[in-house]
Amino acid sequence: MEMDELKNLEKIELLEKVNKLKQELFHFRSQLALGRMENPMRIRETRKNIARVQTVLRQKAT
Repeated sequence: MEMDELKNLEKIELLEKVNKLKQELFHFRSQLALGRMENPMRIRETRKNIARVQTVLRQKAT
């Protein structure tokens, strides 16, 4: 996910994206706990994507 793409989105779209990413993160953590996770690095990528979206949201708030 690129910052340029995120900066072009509206606030509502960004909030929806954060919610979707948080649901993904929950799903990945559940898979990891059950031992079914094929690529544990996706948890890290998802956390970073959440941080990116939240950063853009904060920038738009000011």
